[in-house]
Amino acid sequence: MKSLVVSLHDVSPLTQPLCAKILSDLADLGVYRTSLLVIPNHHGHAPISENRSFQSWLIRQVDAGHEPVLHGYFHQRQMKKADSWISKLTTEIYTAGEGEFFDLSLDEATKALSDGLKDMAFLSRKVVGFVAPAWLVSDAAEKGVKNMGFVYTTRIGSIRILKPSKEVKSRSLVWSTRAAWRVLASLGWNKALAIAKNGAPILRVSIHPADVQHKLIWWQIRKIITTARRERECIPYELLVERLAWKSL
Repeated sequence: MKSLVVSLHDVSPLTQPLCAKILSDLADLGVYRTSLLVIPNHHGHAPISENRSFQSWLIRQVDAGHEPVLHGYFHQRQMKKADSWISKLTTEIYTAGEGEFFDLSLDEATKALSDGLKDMAFLSRKVVGFVAPAWLVSDAAEKGVKNMGFVYTTRIGSIRILKPSKEVKSRSLVWSTRAAWRVLASLGWNKALAIAKNGAPILRVSIHPADVQHKLIWWQIRKIITTARRERECIPYELLVERLAWKSL
């Protein structure tokens, strides 16, 4: 059976109310298992290690069947004076400064990953997946991800299984709500992409908290998921990766 993976990005105390609304709406559509991409200290202002209420909420979501995934540490990347125009274009215009792992060194990435896992240690299960903010990750940082024992990571256009090493091409649907023109472009692009991916074995839908605040975008996301569920099993990345890894043995 074909697979549907729904991931909810930027889960943190700052976005918890919107995330709760999204998960409730998804449950109404019959989607009970997603991958929750958790930011341990969102922009340095929301440490989950100090927020008991958020911890309790996340524990309930995980116990209900959702998968916890490490999603950077701060999520935000600090601008550098020596940034090239390519770096500025990628990290400031494309991602609005959210590409934390874009150019981290191995040591920097290892520390962020280690701190992130430590902050998520209140969960009763192991975190096996890592997804970099905006899917931007340097080669050195990805090496750190592998060295830390993560089973998989993802890019916007692929799923990378780290143990055993394997890359599966799969373009994720994702929306942008930062400006009116981005909303319109997202609606057109994702309508076409959903049609193009109709027969693909894997359909990935990546949701951000702000999506639920935009009526047309949220309507489209719900429609795509409703249609996909008619012939796809909705599973988290962890289970999908486990199945893909077995296929390679």
